[in-house]
Amino acid sequence: MINPHANHPASLAALVRSLWQHRDLIMQMTCREVVGRYRGSIMGLAWSFFNPILMLVVYTFVFSVVFKARWGTGVEENQANFAIVLFVGMIVHGLFAEMINRAPGLILANVNYVKKVIFPLEILPVIGMGAALFHALISLGVLLVAILLINGTLVWTAILFPLIILPLLIATLGVVWFLASLGVFVRDVGQTVGIFTTVLMFVSPVFYPISALPEKFQIWLMLNPLTFIIEQSRAVMIFGRLPDWTGLGIYTAASLAMAWAGFWWFQKTRKGFADVL
Repeated sequence: MINPHANHPASLAALVRSLWQHRDLIMQMTCREVVGRYRGSIMGLAWSFFNPILMLVVYTFVFSVVFKARWGTGVEENQANFAIVLFVGMIVHGLFAEMINRAPGLILANVNYVKKVIFPLEILPVIGMGAALFHALISLGVLLVAILLINGTLVWTAILFPLIILPLLIATLGVVWFLASLGVFVRDVGQTVGIFTTVLMFVSPVFYPISALPEKFQIWLMLNPLTFIIEQSRAVMIFGRLPDWTGLGIYTAASLAMAWAGFWWFQKTRKGFADVL
């Protein structure tokens, strides 16, 4: 038994130290999380491959065939080109949404770790991020194959995609720490977050370019934290442009601050988990 009400270090150094010390545990539990999600199903891990393809086909048909949406990329417009541009936005939003949607239930689903064993609760969001990254990598593989089939080649700037997505992961991790703690005390957070991520998909440039909006709305869209990452991801993955290094640097600095703030909140509130659960 442990004292669930003990204080826990909340400094940035404590965060880095915890992630490093428990790196093997994080890897093992991430693998178990991914495999466990599909255990018992006939197709198993193949579902992680078919899900993004199915959603891509459906969204591409609805927006490019039914609504006649066009991206205005300057190249020949067809369903195939629309699909790969659309898919980049879906990957970014899907990664963010999977982490956020699961956040409020992370502690509630692991009550035994709170009271009965010595377990670093702060790594649970990192494990969730690892599982979300696995699915994002599968989707990224599908995207790369699609680009090769459609365009016959890949742009060299695609190797910069990890640099684009990294600050989003850092910022989202901070939000997950905050929501994982808040979800223990306020159970309605889970339902609210699900609505939020759905709305965010349609107010992000996933299905349309920013230029499709009137200028007075473009400013508001840029306040969306996903907008910059989605636009930069398309720049390096499809259009062969270098990222906005200044913007990326500012975003990374803000992400680090957000991650630390979320971790600080989690560590300061976790001593109350045992009283509520």
